[in-house]
Amino acid sequence: MRAVLLDSFGTLVSMEPPGALLAARLGVPVERAEAAFRAEIAYYVEHHVEGSDERSLDDLRDRCARVIRNELRNDAPLLEFRAARDAMLDSIRFDAYPDAAPALQELRERGLRLVVASNWDCSLHQVIERTGLRDLVDGVVASADVGADKPAPAVFEAALAIAGCSPAEALHVGDSPSKDVAGARAAGLRAVLIDRDGGSGDIASLAELPRIL
Repeated sequence: MRAVLLDSFGTLVSMEPPGALLAARLGVPVERAEAAFRAEIAYYVEHHVEGSDERSLDDLRDRCARVIRNELRNDAPLLEFRAARDAMLDSIRFDAYPDAAPALQELRERGLRLVVASNWDCSLHQVIERTGLRDLVDGVVASADVGADKPAPAVFEAALAIAGCSPAEALHVGDSPSKDVAGARAAGLRAVLIDRDGGSGDIASLAELPRIL
């Protein structure tokens, strides 16, 4: 084992509930703000690979903001596009899980190469930086960087190139059975499923990862 690849959302980082933040910012009911964000997230998941650079990411965020504004048209009929966009971006806040940094530090001390490999737009690099994890990993690969999302092999292949190892020498950790586990295995890597709710995963916390390795 020479390297560990790690998913980001649900594995390394979490998101504060955005609906309550959006509701407070715009003065709309929480349930309506939550519904608006569900629609926005569904749109984002389908289109996130299109946010591959600053220009295209800006366009993607514009389109996501229009989804928010459209969903809230009956609750806030005078809501301007710019206000909706600013409120949306201000409501999306990520934090590292408490177990993330200690686990990464222990894996680094074992001499393992660590690469974040996640379905995300190009802003993933800034997210990992802002959450304090960038200095603990050797690289970051977003699906938008390679033009394809997991379970396609391109994200894993790009991460392995940064790690400088073959699939047989690496393991991938993520929270999606289809995108992370099945995708990693199809690319020739071993895989570990993290389920932070303590369900059917291989681990419930990254604190368990050094032990099972």
